[in-house]
Amino acid sequence: MTGLNLEKIDDVIHGRIRLGIMVYLASAESADFNELKSVLDATQGNLSVHLRKLEEAGYIEVDKGYSGRKPLTRVRLTAKGRAAFAEYLSAMSNLLDKASG
Repeated sequence: MTGLNLEKIDDVIHGRIRLGIMVYLASAESADFNELKSVLDATQGNLSVHLRKLEEAGYIEVDKGYSGRKPLTRVRLTAKGRAAFAEYLSAMSNLLDKASG
């Protein structure tokens, strides 16, 4: 088998929680922190770390504000994040095609 192109698998996205964030946000306009925490069954600290990594890569935008007196954190994919996720899915699809022969 020639050229698996593993370098095309984006390590920023590939982690389980980060992949879950990207999948969820790809189909949602945006999500709030507690929604993501619940859907991904993640702890607050764990989710925060993964959101920060995606934000540093420019894949998501995090908006912090308030709803009444309660803090509200909303997250959405950026154009760069959507493009990176599309490339990731393409790379994974190519790997799966090679694995299935």
